[in-house]
Amino acid sequence: MSLWTSVEAVAATGGKSAQDWTCDGVSIDTRTLQPGDLFVALKDARDGHDFVAQALEKGAAAALVSRVPDGVAEDAPLLVVDEVQAALEALGRAARKRSEAQVVAITGSVGKTSTKEMLLAMLSAQGRTHASVASYNNHWGVPLTLARMPADTEYAIIEIGMNHPGEIAPLSRLARPHVVLVTTVAAAHLEAFENIEGIAVEKASIIEGLEPGGIAVLNNDVETAAILVAKAQDCRVRDVGFGEHGFDFRLTSVDIRGDTTVVQATAREAPLLFKIATPGRHYAMNALGALAVVDALGADLALAVTALGRWSPYKGRGVRETIHLDPADTKMTLQLIDDSYNANPTSMAASLEVLAAAQVTHDVGRVSKGRRIAILGDMKELGPDAVALHAGLAHLEAMQHIDTVHCVGPLMKSLHDLLPEARRGAWTESADEMLQGLGRKLDSGDVVVVKGSLSMKLGQIVDAIRKMGHAPLTPDGPEETKDT
Repeated sequence: MSLWTSVEAVAATGGKSAQDWTCDGVSIDTRTLQPGDLFVALKDARDGHDFVAQALEKGAAAALVSRVPDGVAEDAPLLVVDEVQAALEALGRAARKRSEAQVVAITGSVGKTSTKEMLLAMLSAQGRTHASVASYNNHWGVPLTLARMPADTEYAIIEIGMNHPGEIAPLSRLARPHVVLVTTVAAAHLEAFENIEGIAVEKASIIEGLEPGGIAVLNNDVETAAILVAKAQDCRVRDVGFGEHGFDFRLTSVDIRGDTTVVQATAREAPLLFKIATPGRHYAMNALGALAVVDALGADLALAVTALGRWSPYKGRGVRETIHLDPADTKMTLQLIDDSYNANPTSMAASLEVLAAAQVTHDVGRVSKGRRIAILGDMKELGPDAVALHAGLAHLEAMQHIDTVHCVGPLMKSLHDLLPEARRGAWTESADEMLQGLGRKLDSGDVVVVKGSLSMKLGQIVDAIRKMGHAPLTPDGPEETKDT
């Protein structure tokens, strides 16, 4: 069954097509385009029209364009519209209209993507589930996710983000969710908001897109919880609270045992016990919110808990890996926590808490004592308080349990200067500079977390640490390893 026919796409967008076609997917990037996709020529850093010929050569079924691009025949399979972004939104709107799926929309300053992936794991065990790819959560990511939604989808999970005021509500109205989730409200994107209350107002606006009878799942632990609850009341929708102060789903204990987080909670006074195969109190909170969503959808909580136990974060989002430094000695390893995709003060504190609780190994490396090591990059878009927010990390309780902190970027210099000499590692302006002598900064037995805003390019450091590793030797040679 095709995703779109040319007749359906023309009806949805009001465009014109010179020939009939069907597509199996929707793509905005020729690098990941699959044969049979509809290529959408968006204008971003580059004009997608410049890549239409390449997309068709790679097997695109058709291209969504506002003009016939150079080097492309007028009778090529083109869906010509007035404006490509608006047409993509129209395609997403039509996909949502034809679907009988129960739709969830997620926003929050921290944890959107991880929570979405948790829900994907939980709901996929109970029905045909469609979700946003990676962090496709903006003005083109949301309509693209909807446009990709198969007509027979039973559950859809839409991630919605923002950088400026007024972005979330229109995207929520486009998605028309039955349940919305606000994971948390924290200091992020403060360059565009006067204060955290302004961020809460923007996050709460996701409620405006709820379908009649919809439910808002809200974090009751944040200091701006009253703003979220007031919005639900104003929109006359039922709100479900979660957290340590949750009035429906209440967190009672979090026990981190090695690589596992064991959580005890209550779901409307009934006991709820679940495990997550990765350490972190913040994952416990995200999971509790996700379980509240499952309950709001009327899905099976017991099946969801079982699926949650098999979930783990992926690249850049807190994934934990063992790096074998010596192929002949299986004890010569270090633990890498890759949290390099994004950062703000709340997520940074959560990541450092995980590091502080990590178990190191002694007497296996050059340094007899295993160490907890943080490599931290600047947190962007924090506004006029950015320097103070970076410096404030020095006073976190978790910092008392971390042996060495290396800092990357001009803002992280404020943290570096406040650290006691025994804990103060290297400071560099860029990730490239931190790469120099990286091997000498790490050793077997260490646990290292790498975290910073994406623009700081700390992923280079993560990749370099991975390349320090070797497949352990077996009697028949090195074991095969898989990329994580």
